[in-house]
Amino acid sequence: MNTSTNFESFRLQALIEGFDEALEREWPPLTLLDMHTHPFAAKAVVTRGEMWLTVGDLTRQLRPGDTFEIERDVPHAERYGAEGATYWVARRKD
Repeated sequence: MNTSTNFESFRLQALIEGFDEALEREWPPLTLLDMHTHPFAAKAVVTRGEMWLTVGDLTRQLRPGDTFEIERDVPHAERYGAEGATYWVARRKD
């Protein structure tokens, strides 16, 4: 999964890999999401802007082309940069 593909290619690859759905998420500038969980596993690629993802004691800065994965029910926090951010995300509800 990378930004050189289009969203439809990303979505089709996600379905082949066993994900239930894929969507594009856009976050406004300077959004902060405190520690939370999701009832699904996620695999994503950042396509615009920048964000920081914190899982446990590790915080990663993510920019276009960077990918991340989070398993179901794993606590994490998200922070979005001055331009906000967009990413394509595949979700698997297991």
